[in-house]
Amino acid sequence: MDDFDAFTALVDSPVYVVTAAARGRRAGCLVGFAGQCSLEPARFVVWLSKANHTYLVARSARTLVVHLLPRGRHDLAARFGSLCGARDDKFAGVAWAEGPDGAPVLDDAVAWFTGRVHDRFDGGDHVGFVLDPVATRTTADTTPGAVLGLGDSLDIDAGHPG
Repeated sequence: MDDFDAFTALVDSPVYVVTAAARGRRAGCLVGFAGQCSLEPARFVVWLSKANHTYLVARSARTLVVHLLPRGRHDLAARFGSLCGARDDKFAGVAWAEGPDGAPVLDDAVAWFTGRVHDRFDGGDHVGFVLDPVATRTTADTTPGAVLGLGDSLDIDAGHPG
């Protein structure tokens, strides 16, 4: 798989913080695998690791919130990427508000959208959550290079067990 690793190393797509709430629990994680998957109807897929606490909450959630972070907020990416939601409150000290179905919306995101879970499917060690976008908000700088990318976050070690 070295050739595939070399291919994927050339891709510097955005990273996202995906949040969810269900059954009185809230969760969020850093996601590197995501993207638009349909034009009509508009749909977006986010891939959550089965080892991640956010996946356990998202399995019961009706809505997920997908956030783009500003390039300068590596700290926020590290918080949602390196802490384990089963042990740590990732939202402590973070500015956020309750969104649809209780899903947290981060105040410091460049942009975010809420999406109703349309479908889920197994892709191996990750599950794809296909979302129907419901509401979108752009809150800050949208110039090229304004969002935190995969290359900016490669130093973050996953916080989930395993």
